[in-house]
Amino acid sequence: MRSPLHLVVIQVVVLAGLASIAGCSTGSPPAAATSTTAIPAAAGTTAALTTGGKVHLTAYTDNDGPTATVILAGAVGDYGKAQSVNPDGSVNTEHSSQFNLALTRGSFRLDIAALDKEFVAVLGNLAVNTTTCSGTASVHGTVPVVAGSGTGAYRGIGGTFDLTFTLDEVYRTNACSESGAYLSQSIVIAGPGSVSFGATGS
Repeated sequence: MRSPLHLVVIQVVVLAGLASIAGCSTGSPPAAATSTTAIPAAAGTTAALTTGGKVHLTAYTDNDGPTATVILAGAVGDYGKAQSVNPDGSVNTEHSSQFNLALTRGSFRLDIAALDKEFVAVLGNLAVNTTTCSGTASVHGTVPVVAGSGTGAYRGIGGTFDLTFTLDEVYRTNACSESGAYLSQSIVIAGPGSVSFGATGS
């Protein structure tokens, strides 16, 4: 990865990314930047949730762009797209700030800045297997829900996720290094979390 979030990590991943996330190689062009719009909700599904609990998140992508597919199961059962964004909602192609989860019943954000920074550091020292021209890297840590970021059914959401950003890449034989173009890439951001509802929403 040249730009992970990798986390995801990440394209989540997470990460996306997640790593996607950050600094991935450019063997394939990144996905086009898009706005952070939630998937249209089914009628009658946007009422705010009132209970929380244990959740598991998985976000995944096969490129270095800012967008990943995301699924949540458990106390939150939903799916959609995750996108690396800045606090103002603009797309963040470096995966260095927030991860917006645009789901079918609303959206909320995760603060991935600290974990992505660790992921980028790991990628800077990535050991490539020159026999198979492949490499892998991962980091994990606690990622908080951004306070006040919940919309729709996720208005008032709070909590944390224990996420792992994992990158796997296979490189071209004539460019067998993490800085070289890749033939195939997977970025996954996954892990358990605990959420609650009742905080002031946005």
